[in-house]
Amino acid sequence: MAQVSQFQSSESSETSREARQSSNANGVADITIIGAGPCGLFAAYYAGFREMKTVVLDALPEPGGQLAVLYPEKYIYDVPGYPQVLAKDLVNSLVQQATRYNPVMALGEKAEELKPNGEKLYLVKTDKSSYLTKTILITAGVGSFSPNKLNIPDQEKYEGTGIFYFVKHKETFRDKNLLIVGGGDSAVDWALNLKDIARSILLIHRRDQFRAHEQSVKELYNSPKIEVKTFHELKSVSGENGKLKQAVIFENRSMKTETIPVDCILVNIGFKANLGPISNWGLQMENRSIKVNGRMETNLPGVYAAGDVAIQEGSVKLNLIATGFAQAAIAVNVAKKYVDPKAQLFPGHSSEKSA
Repeated sequence: MAQVSQFQSSESSETSREARQSSNANGVADITIIGAGPCGLFAAYYAGFREMKTVVLDALPEPGGQLAVLYPEKYIYDVPGYPQVLAKDLVNSLVQQATRYNPVMALGEKAEELKPNGEKLYLVKTDKSSYLTKTILITAGVGSFSPNKLNIPDQEKYEGTGIFYFVKHKETFRDKNLLIVGGGDSAVDWALNLKDIARSILLIHRRDQFRAHEQSVKELYNSPKIEVKTFHELKSVSGENGKLKQAVIFENRSMKTETIPVDCILVNIGFKANLGPISNWGLQMENRSIKVNGRMETNLPGVYAAGDVAIQEGSVKLNLIATGFAQAAIAVNVAKKYVDPKAQLFPGHSSEKSA
């Protein structure tokens, strides 16, 4: 991909003042990583391995991205080296690895502006501070996210006590009659993960085709502890003294209704994603993803993207942690060469470097 945007030879006095303030407070980073999910955390490790002064920014107050916020107690099966690993345990390992070389972890800071600052520098402004940096790696995943909600009466009354959109603690559903709504990976995976915890599980889906992984759907139908009703939707909920007691579901072809006892409802019908201010930084985009070449370079010089947020020319887009790790390593090595043209693109293996 051609680098079509260039640094301006002059800068406004305001930008110069902000840059000086940032430089005095934080120094100049070799690389600033925007996003502290799995991809960003691995990039932070690799940047430290390449002896780059590193800053990691994330709007969330804790690292881990969706793993930490949406499903910390969910098992992940497709991370190399782990036959299965809880999301929160993977995050803990990634944080331990990422902080090996002492990067600046600026959590709870939302990146708002990106300004070229002359002399191959960028100024990144957050809602709390500003950072001068030589390169930037965007690993923002899908950006900020909020759950899709059902349009049913009184749902707000039970949100957080009877109606949930993600699982922070599996024990919340211990010995409960659980209704799960959805047909994607989250709905199916949580049905499988909670089948030995909940008293009963009914999963309803508005179609008879699932978007979840084929093997997971097979396990779903083979489990004697999970009841599945396709072509069904949630119509209404009710309870007593603020506690959810029952739900009305309906078959969307015949419109026949059924009232069932429930203690909890888990709604997994997707999330709204928003890259926020990043979309206004002059980056070439495609379907809410940042376009990159095989070197993970964007159209802005010294700015890279990796992981779910990136769409790579001539490749297949797979939103997997495994592919994000590989892209992060490529981006950091290319950024190292950009910062120091005399450096080797490939530094050798980590096992060759003393601890």
